[in-house]
Amino acid sequence: MNDLINISIPTASGYALLGYCVVFFGLVLLMCVLLVMGKIMTSKKAVPAAEKAAAEAEPTPAVKADPAPGTAGEFKLYNTEPRDAAMVMAIVADTLGKPINELRFISIREVTENEV
Repeated sequence: MNDLINISIPTASGYALLGYCVVFFGLVLLMCVLLVMGKIMTSKKAVPAAEKAAAEAEPTPAVKADPAPGTAGEFKLYNTEPRDAAMVMAIVADTLGKPINELRFISIREVTENEV
């Protein structure tokens, strides 16, 4: 039987090396599991992101109707619903304290969390 109180230096070094190897093997295994999980999660999100990029590349067509008297002209919507754009314009007009027909909006684009 080995005497663990009076252990030799080479034996203690062997045990220490074996312990380090076990710990680093566990860390490498954990890193591999995290990489695989990351690849799985990004592949599930890659399809909507590609569709979103295509939607941002092409703006929604501007309204081609004759502008009402007092309007500031056409503007483009990028990945934004007309209802949301109307709310943004109303908030800006209210904050500035000016009538909305005195403001000129060129384009409105939604900024996502990934772009910030």
